[in-house]
Amino acid sequence: MSTKTKEILNQALELPPIEKARLVDCLLSSLDKPDEAIDGLWRQEVEKRVEAYQGGELASVSLQQALSKYQR
Repeated sequence: MSTKTKEILNQALELPPIEKARLVDCLLSSLDKPDEAIDGLWRQEVEKRVEAYQGGELASVSLQQALSKYQR
């Protein structure tokens, strides 16, 4: 981490909690740029899964079943 970055971090750590949250939101938003190519791939995947489900090729499970493996 550069000296300038450390200085900015130290200043940010002195902010009130609400201002820290706003700063974090702005920084994270700046990293989340839409990518049409990736969005298109996800769209195709979703359509493929919906078609498989509607065609009986893909079964569904309840939310509880899906989350059970993480509750161990």
